[in-house]
Parts: sequence; structure tokens; C-alpha cells
Amino acid sequence: MTTDANAPWLVVGLGNPGPGYAANRHNVGFMVADLLAERMGGSFRRAQKAQAQVVEGRLGGPGPAGRRVVLAKPASYMNLSGGPVTALRDFYKVGTARVVAVHDELDIDYGVLRLKLGGGDNGHNGLKSMTKAMGPEYHRVRFGIGRPPGRMQVADFVLKDFSSVERKELAYFVDRAADAVEALVMDGLERAQSTYNS
Repeated sequence: MTTDANAPWLVVGLGNPGPGYAANRHNVGFMVADLLAERMGGSFRRAQKAQAQVVEGRLGGPGPAGRRVVLAKPASYMNLSGGPVTALRDFYKVGTARVVAVHDELDIDYGVLRLKLGGGDNGHNGLKSMTKAMGPEYHRVRFGIGRPPGRMQVADFVLKDFSSVERKELAYFVDRAADAVEALVMDGLERAQSTYNS
């Protein structure tokens, strides 16, 4: 799909819906999306054309200085994220290269960020579903959560809440991830990587 020059960016926070999952490591994408919505001065509402919650607005300042953005939180479970994201992409006429997935990443230390375009899914069910639905050429803002301790299963680890030690810095790291999304949308991938892929 070709991107209309006036098309918005579609920034998708990945997570599972419902209060039982809200504070899980797997839901850090939702946490970042919530903060971005707050910065845009909007609140999530149900999308008409997709199984998702959306906020439309601008990031990086009001008026022409800001970039048009649709923030989304799929209302499906993580492993079915591709359907809602593709429906939103098509409805807003956004090219896949203007889609940004914000997600937890096991192979990066807690709180560390990595931004990239394209690539594999590394076993992440949300990315796997998105890639199956629309191909791999979308941006990722990868939020490190580290590996599970001892013999804990990955599925158990990602569906647990952040530890009390992790929660002390969580707000700072979520804020930094939101900054990274803004930098990506405003300044492009290379400049955002030079600042946040530390």
C-alpha cells in the first residue's frame, strides 16, 4: 500500500485487554500508548472499523509542527493483534512503514530501548500476528524486560506484573519509551536510534 503524504502515523501499543493484565510486563506497550494519549490530550475510544481503542491527534506540538498520529490499543488478545492493526492501517490509509509497534522484548535488559524497522518476531506473539497479517516492514520500539529468572517459563514471566524493584523505575522507562516514539515520528528512525538505542 502506498502512503498518502498526509496520512497519519499509526502507533500501536501491544498488550492484552482487561484489568487483570494491565500491569503485566507483556502490557508495557499499552502503558506507553496511555502516556502518549495523555500527552496528546486525548482519551481512548472504541474504533468504528476495527477491534481496537484509538486516539487521534498530534505528537510533537500543536498545528503543522506536530505529526498526525493515530494511537491504538488492540482489543483482541496479543496473539490476534494483526487483525485489528491491519484494519486500522487500511481504514486510515497508512503505509506499513508508518506503523509503529511498541512492545516488550525479552532479549534486552530491563528498561533498555531498541528502535528498528522490519525484522523477525523473536517469538513475540503480537509481532508474529502483525507480520503474518501485513508483512514485517513496520517500525518497532522494543522495550526491554529481560529474561525470566531461574527456570520460570517465558509465558509465566511476561504475564506477571513488574516486580517491586522494577516498578521503582517503570514510570521513567515508560516516559523514555514515549519520548522515543515521538522522536521516531518527528525526526525519523536514524536520529531516533542515535538517541535511544543506547
